[in-house]
Amino acid sequence: MAAGSSVTRTIRIPGRHGYAVEFSPYIPSRLACATSENYGISGCGTLLVLEQNDAGLVVLKSFDWTDALFDVTWSEVSENILVTSSGDGSVQMWDTSKPEGPLQVLKEHTQEVYSVDWSQTRGEQLLVSGSWDHTAKLWDPSIGKSLCTFTGHENIVYSTIWSPHIPGCFASASGDQTLRIWDVKSPVCKLVIPAHQAEVLSCDWCKYDQNLLVTGAVDCSLRGWDLRSVRHPVFDLHDHTYAIRRVKFSPFQSSVLASCSYDFTVVGFFKALSPASDCGSSYRVYLWP
Repeated sequence: MAAGSSVTRTIRIPGRHGYAVEFSPYIPSRLACATSENYGISGCGTLLVLEQNDAGLVVLKSFDWTDALFDVTWSEVSENILVTSSGDGSVQMWDTSKPEGPLQVLKEHTQEVYSVDWSQTRGEQLLVSGSWDHTAKLWDPSIGKSLCTFTGHENIVYSTIWSPHIPGCFASASGDQTLRIWDVKSPVCKLVIPAHQAEVLSCDWCKYDQNLLVTGAVDCSLRGWDLRSVRHPVFDLHDHTYAIRRVKFSPFQSSVLASCSYDFTVVGFFKALSPASDCGSSYRVYLWP
């Protein structure tokens, strides 16, 4: 990246610590942030709707909840609908066009809900959530209860992410060191991948390859997994010095992914484009402080 080609915009919210941020799929300049008091250990949470303009980042709207908010996802049917997950075991649906509290509160998990994601495939409007109670749950936003509970993980489910390619398919990452692939038609896991020898805190699906996922873990590594052959990772990247909190593939380039860590850095990984290279053969790494 050439010097001077990027702009950094920062906003600080007194008394709140950010846990998750997601760009709006409708308005490129808009994003949502799930925040908590006291790093989520105690206190309440706030959902922030932010806008980028020439002055920087500004708060358009904010919504308070009685417990920490750990994740946020945008609706795929309305630019005003957001869903958050909370430390009290609930999932909240918000309409940002209305000033009052959440439209709906879904509470079936018995411990903190650390992850929530809205399906992006056509023909289905489903949510999946992951919890400290070791389960993932499937929700239809039009119904006030879960459709299915997925069991099998032996530790906290830190991340749940829908496949952008395969309807009814999602992945989960857990403190039991595994990445798991699920089909909503069955409560039994389709595939268990022993992804790391440490807690797996995050996973994401490549937007351009239905068989490629990435995991980030407490062992400070990022690993890529081809679902057609999972005995060994297709890449194993090390550039962080502390646990990796979140990892994301680029929605615009198949060869780019980024990670953020408890070492206070964000790292971008760019695959070297060479006809002779395989999926993990060569990477250039750029750091932004």
